[in-house]
Amino acid sequence: MATIKITQIKSKINAPKHQKLVLEALGLRKIHQTIEVEDTPAVRGAIDKVKQLVTVE
Repeated sequence: MATIKITQIKSKINAPKHQKLVLEALGLRKIHQTIEVEDTPAVRGAIDKVKQLVTVE
């Protein structure tokens, strides 16, 4: 299965609690941290919830 790279580009300090929880679930804890995950519908949905805080490659 294909993988995608997700990078956190903005701080989660002023983000709502549910967005902070989504970032934690994805494994993002710091700005400019990059993770590589499998491209699944669940991951795509999580990315959609925090699209203003991350970039996707």
